[in-house]
Amino acid sequence: MVETPRLIALRAEAAKFQEQLNVYEIRWRDRQVFLASQGYMLRPRYRPGWVPSWKTDTSRHPRKNEDYWDLPLREHLIDATRISDGRLVYVKRVKTGDTESTIARMLSSSRFSEDPRNHCVPILDYFADEDDTTIAYMVMPFLRLTDDPPFETVNDIIDYGNQMIQGLVFMHEQQVAHRDCSEKNIMMDADSLFPKGYHPVRSNYLPDACTLAPRLWRAKGHIKYYYVDFGISVHLPTDSPKLVVGGYGRDQDVPELSFDVPYDPFKVDIFILGNMFKREIYDNYSNVDFLLPFINAMTQNDPKARPDAPEAEKIWGNICAKVSGLQRGWRLRGRKEVWVQKVVLDTYTTVRRIFGWVTDLQG
Repeated sequence: MVETPRLIALRAEAAKFQEQLNVYEIRWRDRQVFLASQGYMLRPRYRPGWVPSWKTDTSRHPRKNEDYWDLPLREHLIDATRISDGRLVYVKRVKTGDTESTIARMLSSSRFSEDPRNHCVPILDYFADEDDTTIAYMVMPFLRLTDDPPFETVNDIIDYGNQMIQGLVFMHEQQVAHRDCSEKNIMMDADSLFPKGYHPVRSNYLPDACTLAPRLWRAKGHIKYYYVDFGISVHLPTDSPKLVVGGYGRDQDVPELSFDVPYDPFKVDIFILGNMFKREIYDNYSNVDFLLPFINAMTQNDPKARPDAPEAEKIWGNICAKVSGLQRGWRLRGRKEVWVQKVVLDTYTTVRRIFGWVTDLQG
């Protein structure tokens, strides 16, 4: 593409903007030495004395430099590398002893960590700030949104549902209601899909943020899904009525949410999960209609008419047991696809599957 003078000027302006850390980046930069002392290294951009690499090496465009890429707009969260083994992690700033960190650490404790049904994000480390003990840091695996990369086959959806419902049963057994388990608070460990790793901000690129990262098909990986962000979760271990109030949460379709009238938070989780399957999966793909009875059961307006988590797991299992192996392996068809798209994509999927089978046999 030929670069016009205006495009060149715009890119130069963007590079100039990237030379300055914003307020929340500065806050992380100022904790870099402390975090390193705890075993976690921030990217070069967030180290004291950082000088933009494109100012000293003008041989390539600033965007080709790793330190050009700033954080997404989440001031409480930053990526880091665990010094001991090079693992990419998230570091989250929380209030010391708050509900979120208390519940997350409980669900990640040694007595629960070996349970294969546990799909609550593991807490790898937790420590207080050295200067302000009201602040603490939780360290978690670096996770991706569940559709990054996108779901590919019907079986991807079944695997996703298996893990999420199993995880909900586990969580509710521990008397924890998430209350905000919508799509943005369910993430995945997709490291197995990226054999050479990936950049935490430019997630389709290698850690250099410049070279496209090779990626395996989802069927070739071992993806694990996790519930994250227990900010409005509750732990209700007593035998008293398990009721709460509050109207917060990403999913405002939940009919019983109220700041005044108590409701069952466990049945809220059921609705949110069912509604997530409706919005994110059923509404987008035409060959997952078998999910509709499950969705309808989960999203009934009357909370008492909804199944609890073990009942939902049974409904899900009975539905998925009727899905054939051939149907599971087929690509997800978009509801808005026209017939030409269907023919082309179906042909591509068939060829790809045959190639995959031949490769596996040769391997």
